[in-house]
Formats: sequence, C-alpha cells, structure tokens
Amino acid sequence: MAIMTTTSSPGFRPVLERIAEEMERTPGRGRPADYIPALAARDPRRFGMAVAEPDGTVYGVGDWREPFSTQSITKVFTLALDLAREGDELWEHVGREPSGNPFNSLVQLEYENGIPRNPFINAGALVVTDRLHTRTSDAAAELLTFLRAESGDPALDFDLDVAASESAHGDRNAALAHFMASYGNIDNPVPVLLDQYFRQCSITASCAGLALAAGFLARHGVRADGSRLLTRSQAKQVNAVMLTCGTYDAAGDFAYRVGLPGKSGVGGGIIAVVPGHCTLCVWSPGLDERGNSVAGVAALDRFTTLTGLSVF
Repeated sequence: MAIMTTTSSPGFRPVLERIAEEMERTPGRGRPADYIPALAARDPRRFGMAVAEPDGTVYGVGDWREPFSTQSITKVFTLALDLAREGDELWEHVGREPSGNPFNSLVQLEYENGIPRNPFINAGALVVTDRLHTRTSDAAAELLTFLRAESGDPALDFDLDVAASESAHGDRNAALAHFMASYGNIDNPVPVLLDQYFRQCSITASCAGLALAAGFLARHGVRADGSRLLTRSQAKQVNAVMLTCGTYDAAGDFAYRVGLPGKSGVGGGIIAVVPGHCTLCVWSPGLDERGNSVAGVAALDRFTTLTGLSVF
C-alpha cells in the first residue's frame, strides 16, 4: 500500500507502513454490518489509516482518502457541539457511565427513569442530538458544517440512501426515543428527532477528514482556526467518556489493548485521540461481534505499541 503525506518529513510514515503491511497479512477480518443494507456490501479487507498532528499535518496509508459511513463516530462531535452550548446542564439528562449492555438496549432506561447511561449508546446519542437540535434548529446541519470546517473538506456530506436504510430499520431507535419522551427527557417530536439522528449517522467521511476533524480534542478544545470550542476541562470530559464508553460494551478491552480515548462506528471506522500529540482514524468494514472494526482495533493496538503514545 502506498502512503501519502502532506509533509516531506517522515513523521508517522514508517509506523503506518509497518501497520498496513501487518494488517494485509492478518486473516479473519470480521463481517460488515449486515443490518444496514447500504453497509453490508463493503469488502472487509479494505483498510485505511490516518494520523493528524495538532498543526494539521496528516499522514495516511491504504484507503485513507476513501469516504465511508461514519455512523456512531459522529456522536463525539454532536456531544462536543452541545456541551459547548449548554455546559454541565447536559449531564442532568445523560450519564457518563459504561452501560454494559448492547448499544441499542432499552433495558436500563426503565429503572433509571429515562436517563441513558452515556452519550454514545443510541439512547444517549438521541438525547444529545435532541438537545443540540433545540439549540440550533437543525442539529444535523450544524454537525455537517462543523465537520466540513474542521476537516477542510467542503464535499463532505450526508448519504441519504444510508439515512433512508436506517430509517426503514429504525424501530428500536424509535422505541428508545418514545420511551425517553415519556419521562420528559426528549424535547422535540420523535419523528423530527429520528430524522435528525439518521442524517447525522449517515455522514460519509474519510480517515483523513475524521482525523483532522477530531483535532480539537488533541488541542484541548481548540478548533483548527484557533478559536476555542470547548474549555480544557470539557475536552478532558469528552476524551474521558470516549475512553470508558466509546466502543460499545467492549470499552474495557479497547482501553486495555489500545490505551487511548476512542469512538467506533458500525461503518468500520474508529477515531482515537492522543491529547497534545495527534488524532487518528482507522477504517476497515469487518466488525467483531460487538460492532467494532477487527482490523481497526488491531491497528490502533499496534500504533500505541510501536510508538509508545498512550494516555497511560
């Protein structure tokens, strides 16, 4: 796999080349998400990885420029955008604890009075999207504008076929939203919220774009243009929740293996943050039984092992 970079310095180039070669030889790459028809046809052998430094320098390998469906990765950015607007009030409506249950589970909502465990399970992401929508009148458009600006890619967009596919299979998310609405934890009409949520998850982006877009978390809350989105404390909060809750009910294993804040999506992507140093995005569509990219987790594991970059 050929590697490209925006700089003549070798930077992360040698370690990315080594990881790509190792992933090429790795058997058993998992299966794409088959419950979303638009994702089911993706080749699990595809692989891309990008690293962005805080100054915007990007290194990439493999399919690092290939757009893919971001899915739950967008929950990180929606969380940041809402947290920037309402601060700690958000945490009265969604928790910060690992769920220990599948990402679309209804089980805990009833005995926890409609308050989702964290912002990265589907129930929690619905609450965050609802609150951002109340404050912006179009949460999905606000998110897209932010991602275009931070990634430097004005072509980044929704995939309306994926959004329609998710909507057609969205009964569980509708149930979550209605259940939370019965507890007064949803402000907007449920059909409006679901449309916003499915559009949010349908955004397509590349490893390069997502690594750049997540850069504010490595810069302790500062955006690419130098303006501040989050306070240093809020950036720490987002990174902490990513570490403990960002990879569904496999967050403990991810922290053990990778040692970085991360957020995965069933499109096969994972973003990860080394505060003060860099942000990463890896993509490979084959998933394990918990919905995380098999090659993606392995590649991030190798990256932290080879570079020694970790939060531990």
